[in-house]
Amino acid sequence: MSSERSEEISPPASSQATVLVRGETIRDDDAITSRANDPQAKVGESKAADKDTSAPKAVSEAKVNMQARLPVLEDDADVGIQKDHVVIRDGKADLAFTGALLASAAPSSAPQGKWQEYRIYQTNGGKHVFSKVTRSIHAQEPDTHEADVFDPAPSSMPSQLLRSARDLTRAHPLTWNDAAVAFFGYDPLAKALYRKLGSQFEEHVG
Repeated sequence: MSSERSEEISPPASSQATVLVRGETIRDDDAITSRANDPQAKVGESKAADKDTSAPKAVSEAKVNMQARLPVLEDDADVGIQKDHVVIRDGKADLAFTGALLASAAPSSAPQGKWQEYRIYQTNGGKHVFSKVTRSIHAQEPDTHEADVFDPAPSSMPSQLLRSARDLTRAHPLTWNDAAVAFFGYDPLAKALYRKLGSQFEEHVG
């Protein structure tokens, strides 16, 4: 038989602190288990989490009224009327001119609280102004404004910049219709805008 004595190893003393809860002494892990099994504690924690994650965003009453009127825009009555206009542009000088609003378009609804508005103007000098406004009903999200001008003069810089390699090979010179498509594209709202201007934006196939 071996002369070696088996040593008894005593388990390490618990390092966990004890706390006094309602007159009872329990360990930290017991306190955690107790809180986890307490339905009222769970409800309190859930409400606190909901308050942090689902706080409602402040909305603009004026924007909510705009949303309720869609697809009607406040300047729809100005279509075809000669008047002074100021078209806002973010990061650039605003565009001031005298002319007429040719057409505008907006979606029929904005369930997420955001929408776009497209407009095309013609100035008394024969230029065209394209405007794209993105709106949100949320007060902390400001509207964004994009705009561009098409000058039919062949020597105008904007006109030349809009010409692609394919444009330069076309038989006809660049028109304001081409410039409008370059600015708005062919998304559903742009097509709705073009339909208000007639069939000139359609591609006729023989």
